[in-house]
Amino acid sequence: MSGTAPRAPEQPGPSDFADPLTTREIRKAAVWLGMALAIVLAALLVQPLLLIMGALVFAAILDGGTRLLGRVLPIRRGWRLAIVALAGVAFLVWTAFFAGSQLVAQFETLRVVVETQVTRLFAWAHGSGFLPRSAGAGGSEIARQIMGSIGQVTAAVGTALGALSSLAMILVLGIFIAVEPRLYERGFAWMLPIDKRADFYATSEKMGRTLRRLMAGRLLGMAIEGVFVGIALAIVGVPMAALLGILTGLFAFLPNIGSIISGVLIVLVGFSGGVETGLWAVAVYVSVQMVDGYLIVPTVARRSVDLAPALVLGAQLLFGALFGILGLALADPIVAMIKVLLEESSELKAEEAAAA
Repeated sequence: MSGTAPRAPEQPGPSDFADPLTTREIRKAAVWLGMALAIVLAALLVQPLLLIMGALVFAAILDGGTRLLGRVLPIRRGWRLAIVALAGVAFLVWTAFFAGSQLVAQFETLRVVVETQVTRLFAWAHGSGFLPRSAGAGGSEIARQIMGSIGQVTAAVGTALGALSSLAMILVLGIFIAVEPRLYERGFAWMLPIDKRADFYATSEKMGRTLRRLMAGRLLGMAIEGVFVGIALAIVGVPMAALLGILTGLFAFLPNIGSIISGVLIVLVGFSGGVETGLWAVAVYVSVQMVDGYLIVPTVARRSVDLAPALVLGAQLLFGALFGILGLALADPIVAMIKVLLEESSELKAEEAAAA
């Protein structure tokens, strides 16, 4: 139309992806949305993720046993892995069914003894004025809660109820991963950029080596503590020595918290047989902790990863509160893996800065 003013030049709108500002803002929004979805998925899938982590730990144990067996038995890796896997599964089956069925009656006796001892302890504290009268009746309830928690932890030992499916899944996944670990490592690396894969392989190798050594030290500590406690308590006449030895060995998988729980049980059961027997039980517990704290733990820390006790305990409390028993058991390996990842990332950034 004549006389109409010319139109102003068109500017890109919010729907125009050609605008650099729009593209940049959309990318930012996508990153935040992806992080939110990742957090939601992690919260929803935490139990399967913990099972996968448990399978990785079991695969590291199998791989470490296979490598160790190769030093004395020069046969193919597949045969060595089969021997280690069958031995491990056989031990778990024996512990869960044969030893568990024989120790059920002892566990019931242990529950009664612990409840009685805690009730006596509260009665003494009440009579001495350390606790008010309103707290005097709480001993039996606290004892029942303690034994209820212990019963949950050792459910896979006494019976197969509740933990059988999770244990079977961890065993199956762990065996598959241990059979061909490079296959899954290459599959994960395939999702990364090519220039990042060499760093991933180096970090993965260090993580595997750290996890193998950590678990080797943990199994060694479990065996030494369980056998020594069982034999020593039987010698000094503490009741239920075999059960206490098995529980001590199992709880040794949980640094810090496990030793506290097993120590409380040993002392309570020891004093149920008299003051002298209780003092011997305390001596046995202190001896075991000294061997573990001054010999086994420092050796493992030097050869694997040096984790601060407060860091491990804090992680156990956090993971136990958030994810239950499985999170409590896997807190130590997860913290070790995170530490290795952070160390490797820091070294890589330092090398890049030096090269620049």
